[in-house]
Amino acid sequence: MTWAPAFLSNPERFMAFSRWAAPMFGAIAAVLGIAGLWLGFGAPPDYQQGETVRILFIHIPAAWMCEFVYACLTVASFLSLVFRHALADAAARAAAPLGAAFTFLALATGSLWGRPMWGTWWVWDARLTSVLVLLLIYGAYMALRAALDDEAKGARAAAILALVVAVNLPIIHYSVTWWNTLHQGASVFRAGGSALAPVFLTPVLLMVGAYMAAFGSLWLVRIRGEVWRRRADAAALRAART
Repeated sequence: MTWAPAFLSNPERFMAFSRWAAPMFGAIAAVLGIAGLWLGFGAPPDYQQGETVRILFIHIPAAWMCEFVYACLTVASFLSLVFRHALADAAARAAAPLGAAFTFLALATGSLWGRPMWGTWWVWDARLTSVLVLLLIYGAYMALRAALDDEAKGARAAAILALVVAVNLPIIHYSVTWWNTLHQGASVFRAGGSALAPVFLTPVLLMVGAYMAAFGSLWLVRIRGEVWRRRADAAALRAART
């Protein structure tokens, strides 16, 4: 048995870890976020985009996180199906609203950025459409879990859905190279080095770290809440049978 399934099969160990890890990640997120925003909004305007360039400090990390969170949800769903660990299922369920929030933020800030750059709030190009599909997938995952009264059946059905539609992740990633699109290609990590000047690259990377740490903190908190909810439900069921 690998370390991850062993860890996810021991709720007490997880609860002990998350008790101190969640606030630690929250503190890291605050420090990195303050530093990233300070450097980002103190940077000079871009020679082409002007002050609008500052949206990238919010948009780029959100765009990365919407895919990263879904990858986490997919892995947790796989572990839940294969190893039948309740904590893995709790992790998948806890990740979905967070991923939906990051995806909505990416779409909203992308529209704000696109209006002055492209002259429109929205275009049905490959990147934007595939990210919108991801938002709908998050919604479908949460709706499916809520629609079934049997929580175990809902968890299994949602896990299968998550694994099947994970094919959208490579579509999002490679959409700018597979199809014609207004959306720019990779600008931070690419062959030949980053397209961003250091004055913009540094705060972007700090904000990516802040987003990831914030997600880690919120994810742990939500998993802990899910564990407590399930314990309360189990206790209520035992009390009803006595």
